[in-house]
Parts: sequence; structure tokens; C-alpha cells
Amino acid sequence: MMYVGYGLGFGALAVIFNILWWILIITLIVTIVRWIRDGHPNRGERKAIDILKERYAKGEIDKQEFEAKKKDLIS
Repeated sequence: MMYVGYGLGFGALAVIFNILWWILIITLIVTIVRWIRDGHPNRGERKAIDILKERYAKGEIDKQEFEAKKKDLIS
């Protein structure tokens, strides 16, 4: 009997979907491992405005300098 058909057939389609499925699983695993290893991107980071407020509170900068730097940060 001779095979006459169109396209790749369901077998080849199943192989393609299987490969895509494993790529998705591996990508998710790598992403989760990186997230656990590196931590959440915002964890431990301080914003510039918070550092500026802290410097002002400690008396390292005066009110004029604080206002000027704050204006620069906001704009």
C-alpha cells in the first residue's frame, strides 16, 4: 500500500508539540532556579529617594541640597 497524504501528519505534529513542551518546562525550571538563587529583583535594593532622605536625616546634606537633588530625581 502506498502512502498518500498531505503535510507532516499527526505523528510529526506530536513530536513538535512534545519538543515545545519540554522547552517550556526547562525554561520554567531555569527561571525558577535563577529567581531563587538571585532573589527577587527588588529585594534589598533601596531607592535613590530613600537614600537621599536618609542622608538629610543624618545631617549629611542641608535642606537646599536635599530639595535640589530631590527635584533632579523626580524629573
